[in-house]
Amino acid sequence: MTHEPNTSDGWHGIISPTSQHPPSKDRYHLYIDTGLFCPFAHRVNFIRHLKGLTNIIPISVVYPYPKGDEKGWPGWRFPKSDDEYPNATVDKLFGSAYLHEVYFRSDPGYKGRYSVPVLWDEKEGTIVNNESAELLRWLPDAFNSLLPDDLARITLYPPQHRSRIDQIASWMQSDLNIGVYKAGFAKTQDDYDKNIIPVFGALNRLEEIVSSNNGPFVLGTDMTELDVRLYATLIRFDTVYVQHFKCNLGTIRHDYPVLNNWLKYMYWNVEAARATTDFKHIKENYTKSHGDINPLAITPMGPYPDVEEGVEMDLSRVRVGGVKHADVMEYQKRLI
Repeated sequence: MTHEPNTSDGWHGIISPTSQHPPSKDRYHLYIDTGLFCPFAHRVNFIRHLKGLTNIIPISVVYPYPKGDEKGWPGWRFPKSDDEYPNATVDKLFGSAYLHEVYFRSDPGYKGRYSVPVLWDEKEGTIVNNESAELLRWLPDAFNSLLPDDLARITLYPPQHRSRIDQIASWMQSDLNIGVYKAGFAKTQDDYDKNIIPVFGALNRLEEIVSSNNGPFVLGTDMTELDVRLYATLIRFDTVYVQHFKCNLGTIRHDYPVLNNWLKYMYWNVEAARATTDFKHIKENYTKSHGDINPLAITPMGPYPDVEEGVEMDLSRVRVGGVKHADVMEYQKRLI
C-alpha cells in the first residue's frame, strides 16, 4: 500500500499497462455524483458509459447537497442508505460518512479540497487521479485491452483532430466550462461584468464552429472530447446557469439554434449523455448548496421541458444565432 505524503495539488496518476495502476476489472472504484450535478465529474461518468466501463469500474455517489462551508468543510457526504436520495449511494467501498474520509485514507496529510471525481485503486490503497481534465484525456483508452473491438475503437482524442481539440479546449475550459463559475461566484459588479462576457463570446464562437463543421458533433462527424466538455456545461446552462449564475445575456434554446440542436442530438441520440444526466440532482445541488447566492434554497421548477425534442440533421436549415452584445461580439473575434 502506497501513499503520496502531504498532497496539496491532488493526484495525477494514470491507468496503463506500464504504470503503477494497470487496467484490471473491479480493481478501481469511482467516486462521483454520477455526473448528476458536477459538470466535471459528469465528463468522467459520460466516458464510463460511452466506453462500456460500467461493469469494470463500480461507483459510489455522493449526496448532491450541501457541499460544505466556504473552505469546503466537511464537504460532500454520502447518504445513510441508498434510499435516502434518488440515485445517490452509500460509500460502497469503505462505508464513509463523508468524501473527505476517502481522501485521508490516501493521504492523512492532504491539504486540498475534497472534490469529485475521485478514482481509487483498491490494490494500491490510494487515489489514482482526482483531476477531471486529465481523466477525460486518458480514461477513454485506458481499458481498451479489456473491451470488445467495437468499444475499444471509440476514441475521443483522434490524431487527425488533436491540434483542433487542444486549441478549442483551451478557451472552452477557461471561458465557458469554468467561465460560468467565474461569473456566478463573482463578489462584485465589476468582476461579474468582466467574467460574463467570455462566457457568451465562447458560446457565439461555438455556434459558428458547429455550424461550419455541419455536425452532428463539434468537429463534424467524429465525436471528440470537445463534445463531452461542452455537453456537461450546456445541459446545465438553461437549467441552472441562466438564473442561478446570472448567465442571462441569452439562453441556449432561444439564442443559439445550432447549439440547441447539437444539445438535443447529444441528449436523444447518444445514450451515454442521457444515461448520465439527472435534472433533479443538477437543480438541487446548485440551488441548495450556495446559501450566499440562493439563501432560501428554493429550486425553480423550469425550464420545461428539460431538453426539447426534434433534432434537425441538416444544419443548413438551422439559423446561426448568437448574442449581439457589443462586448461579447468583440470577445468572440479573439477565439479564432
